[in-house]
Amino acid sequence: MNHPNFQTMNESELRAYVLAHRDDTEAFYALADRLKSKPGRKLSEEDFERLPEILAEIKQQKQ
Repeated sequence: MNHPNFQTMNESELRAYVLAHRDDTEAFYALADRLKSKPGRKLSEEDFERLPEILAEIKQQKQ
């Protein structure tokens, strides 16, 4: 299976891809790395387990 290039996706596209392909661990880690690298945002190991919930919270905050 060919994966899309996660580095060329913006955050919204990558988030949507992860939510649509929850079994794609490569995409999950690409998104987690991107979120972790954002200034002011720290993720713990427990946060990685809650990533879909965290993404929903972030989306809600932006509205």
